[in-house]
Amino acid sequence: MPKDLHELPKLRDSLSYLYVEHMRIEQEASAIALYDQEGRVDVPIAALGVLMIGPGVSITSAAVRALAENGCSMVWIGEDGVRCYAQGMGETRSARHILRQARLLCNEETHIEVVWRMYEYRFGYRLDRSFSLNQIRGMEGARMRDVYASESERTGVPWEGRHWGVGAWERSDPINRAISAANACLNGICHAAIVSGGYSTALGFIHVGYQLSFVYDVADLYKTEITIPLAFDVVAESTENIERRARTRCREIFRERHLLSRILPDVDALFDIPIPGEDIVEHEDAEGTFGIRLWSKLWEGGEGG
Repeated sequence: MPKDLHELPKLRDSLSYLYVEHMRIEQEASAIALYDQEGRVDVPIAALGVLMIGPGVSITSAAVRALAENGCSMVWIGEDGVRCYAQGMGETRSARHILRQARLLCNEETHIEVVWRMYEYRFGYRLDRSFSLNQIRGMEGARMRDVYASESERTGVPWEGRHWGVGAWERSDPINRAISAANACLNGICHAAIVSGGYSTALGFIHVGYQLSFVYDVADLYKTEITIPLAFDVVAESTENIERRARTRCREIFRERHLLSRILPDVDALFDIPIPGEDIVEHEDAEGTFGIRLWSKLWEGGEGG
């Protein structure tokens, strides 16, 4: 764990993720030990970015503490990764980034600018700002339909539309299950990066009202590049063990595309926007220095102010 708790951990140097289900997890020195009916596997945790904890897992408090102290995010998920029940926190203790995220979100002008930048990242070029956001959403829908159709033609995998959900999982076709499994891995990695960078997973700009709204915002930046082509390739190869093979392929692609080294710089670029009327007063507490404007008058007013 870094001596300076305000210093952001180098997530780009970590392994991407480990998915575990139907196992017992215990601490073992500087590693965690995974136990099942076939025996034990030791996993070093110092370089692990996120542990995805699936159904049937029991984990000791010592293992949770060791994972947290080494900056490994923990995400408790449902079967095949279609639900997220809880998550741990990252290493950084500074509120500097989450305060800026909140200010950008609450200012209408900067909120819209972040939304525009997110859509421009997805399209890969600067959009005509005379378009309305409803027009951009329509263009995005058409772009996604074209991506699915193109991948279907490239791989020969039939495509009949995107259908997902916990209740419909067993009724979903192979390609929808592959996409959902791959997106669950992508969400986990984006989640780990967001909390490691000191941002909030809940303060989304396009997605709103969910504890993972910002995770969905960030993950959407990479789906057409990574998870959608990956899922079609997995199904084109075979329809056996789709979820497991999709997760394995995700780990390979995340490493090949250097995804962990890209997410936080991309978020920083999205948020590099001047905030109108911002006059932040710097204050220092036990955990670090960051700007707070709301309480400045109380501090300056002295006792009884």
